[in-house]
This record gives sequence, structure tokens and C-alpha cells, in this order.
Amino acid sequence: MSKSVLELTPVQAVACCSPLAKEPLSAEGAERIAPLLKALADPVRLRLLSLVASHADGEACVCDLNDAFDLSQPTISHHLKVLHEVGLLDRSKRGVWVYYRIRGEALADVGALLGGVAR
Repeated sequence: MSKSVLELTPVQAVACCSPLAKEPLSAEGAERIAPLLKALADPVRLRLLSLVASHADGEACVCDLNDAFDLSQPTISHHLKVLHEVGLLDRSKRGVWVYYRIRGEALADVGALLGGVAR
């Protein structure tokens, strides 16, 4: 019988953790959550998250976000990919464009981890 290891995304790891002020975070938990907080710590990614969240219908295309930055479209796409990979954004492709949407539950989980958001 083989043992399978459950791999959690950073957002899933945050969702299963108690608030930091309630009990100490395990070393394993900190390792799993750090990529999420690292993604949020980048000023460009933090702004992108805010721009997507505040965009009409809570959804934005890369083409809608380029003008807010003095960065190339591939660089913006890279930052959006990082946010998607840690679980903060969902994405869907429509024709040649990719549209991004905030995962509200992921942000609520981050807030709960830090102890500032009640669910």
C-alpha cells in the first residue's frame, strides 16, 4: 500500500491554520504559508490584486491592467501568474486574453490567519 502525501497550496494551508494570535504556527505550516505572504509582499502584486478586486465585476483582463504600470505586458502576466499559483486569483481564458478574478475566500482566510477578519 503506497502512502500518498497531501500537498496543500499556500491558500489551502492558510485556511486550515488557526489565527496566529491563538496558537503558535508550526514550522511546516510556516513553510507552506510563506509563499502566499511573499507573493503579497511584492508592491506590484499587491497593486495588481487591488486593481483586479476593484475592477468592474471584480474581474480584469491583462489588457485592462497594463496602463497602471510602467512594466511590459509579459512582466504583468508573470506577476498575475504568481498570484494565481498561490491561490489568490482565479483565471479564465477568453480568446487570446486571460481574465483574472479575486478569490474572496482566500483573502478572508489570510485575514483570519492574521486575526483581523471574522468569518
